[in-house]
Amino acid sequence: MTLTVVDMHTGGEPLRIVTGGYPRIPKGTILEKRAYVRDHLDHLRKILMFEPRGHYDMYGALLVEPDLPGADLAVLFMHNEGYSTMCGHAIVALGRYAIDEGLVAKQEPITTVNIEAPCGLVVASVEVLDGKAGAVSFESVPAFLLAGDQQIELTGYGKIGFDIAYGGAFYALADCHQFGLEFGRDRVRDFVDAATTLTNRLKAEFPLSHPDHADLAFLYGTILTDGRDAFSGEVTKNICVFAEAEVDRSPTGSGVTARLAAMLAKGEIAIGQTRTFESIAGSRFSGAVARTARAGPHEAIIARVGGRAYYCGRTEFIVEPDDELGRGFLLR
Repeated sequence: MTLTVVDMHTGGEPLRIVTGGYPRIPKGTILEKRAYVRDHLDHLRKILMFEPRGHYDMYGALLVEPDLPGADLAVLFMHNEGYSTMCGHAIVALGRYAIDEGLVAKQEPITTVNIEAPCGLVVASVEVLDGKAGAVSFESVPAFLLAGDQQIELTGYGKIGFDIAYGGAFYALADCHQFGLEFGRDRVRDFVDAATTLTNRLKAEFPLSHPDHADLAFLYGTILTDGRDAFSGEVTKNICVFAEAEVDRSPTGSGVTARLAAMLAKGEIAIGQTRTFESIAGSRFSGAVARTARAGPHEAIIARVGGRAYYCGRTEFIVEPDDELGRGFLLR
């Protein structure tokens, strides 16, 4: 077995783009393709995401044939737990990759790349200067605050206030200070434990729904913030813990989108105001509410999130027939 990939990172968060080795995916909607890959080809995800070729926090992208009219490419996202519905850092990387690989004809100063994700069509705008692709921004699918100013009692932490918002995936949003945490002082492990505790409780007790499809109605993770939600010129920090306690090194594109939806709904930001979001690794995304929208019964927004991606390398992976560990394992 041979699998080929291009490795990139956006704000420190890895993206392993599959360029060869997967069998042909049957025709269907993007959610049907996602289900097929999950049910029939999951061993390939484990080979690429897990050790010894990946690690607990690896992230990947599999390009598939688009189904939506106007889409230039379609993508399935993968991680340590399975397959997500949206990934902003991957969109930023794929925007640059699509131009560099000739999947979309480049135009200066901006090239538009229409990317079909499981959550819908995401429009990336790629800066092109002297023929070279650079910074990328994207406009989200409609994002909305599902539940604001909620409270729950968490063992070991006490009463915790949170919001649940959708930015292509559902996230719980909570101020880290409620858990006794502070950015720059406490360990990443402490943030992970707090976020995972909240995620697990909400998965068990807080049912979700999405107006487009039931497959979108699941809690992807928790974003712990510095509490600086009200608009200002200050940078606001957050850490996203998603999937199976995976830590995003970037500010999280879909998470920034969800935060912006919550901020506008709560009167903490205005349309057109640009905020800077910083990750646990110190990388930054820009984020703004471009305009309002609807998502079924929900008042929603279209967010514009921007960042930059870089190449790490190109690799050919093999799996020898008698290598049991080579099929993938995880240690934490």
